[in-house]
Amino acid sequence: MSAQNSSGPGRPRLPPGLDLLWGRRERGARGPRPGLSVDAIVAAAVGIADAEGLDGVSMARVAKELGFTTMSLYRHVASKDELLQLMWNASALGVETLTLAGDRWRERLRSWALFQREMIDRHPWITQMPMAAPPLAPNSLTFIELGLATLDDTGLPDAEKLRIVGLLSSYTLSEARMAHDAARAARAAAAAGPPVAGPGWTFESLLRELVDVRTYPRLHAIAWSDAIGDNPSGFDESEEFAHGIDVILDGVAALIARHAGRPEPSAPSR
Repeated sequence: MSAQNSSGPGRPRLPPGLDLLWGRRERGARGPRPGLSVDAIVAAAVGIADAEGLDGVSMARVAKELGFTTMSLYRHVASKDELLQLMWNASALGVETLTLAGDRWRERLRSWALFQREMIDRHPWITQMPMAAPPLAPNSLTFIELGLATLDDTGLPDAEKLRIVGLLSSYTLSEARMAHDAARAARAAAAAGPPVAGPGWTFESLLRELVDVRTYPRLHAIAWSDAIGDNPSGFDESEEFAHGIDVILDGVAALIARHAGRPEPSAPSR
């Protein structure tokens, strides 16, 4: 690449991708034709991923989408791994202007978690991204900072606040991953042709088929409970996700009370 690392004397060289995102490396300026830029490359890659999933993204495919050669892209983006980092950052564009609903820490933190899920649902390919380390792109850290700010008046130590934000993020990503993996599997099955004869299985209906009362008494009770109903199509995923957020926030409320030396609060009615 023609771009140089501009970390400066005494400044550590950041890993590839992060150096570009944090302005420690000049963006490539030379290409076979004017008009190609990092922003254009990332926007095209995000568009492909939104439409087809992360498997549809390659340097060659992005180049074709933009009308350039693959080698032209490498003047601006060093590798596909670097492109993925740039895409992750782009998925959170606008987060710096996000306004969270609510006046109290719980309302605001709940709004923060639900916004993260909405962001993933707009770009389901996020759930296919490799996660060797926490995201460190500028937009990711801005979003974390916003989550930490919801806990400013709780009296919790800063390290506890970071753990809480990390827990909510991990839960949100995990739940979204399961939901979107299931959706992708359903689409693949539909594309494969007519299903074999038999019921359309859900987790709940499979429980009823597989668990017997003597071996799995607790699972059996859940599978046949009124909470599921007589003909389950499955729990509502969005309601289950929101319930999980509320349970985590119940724990945060108890942690705040414990640090303040107060009796732990009862869970709010939902």
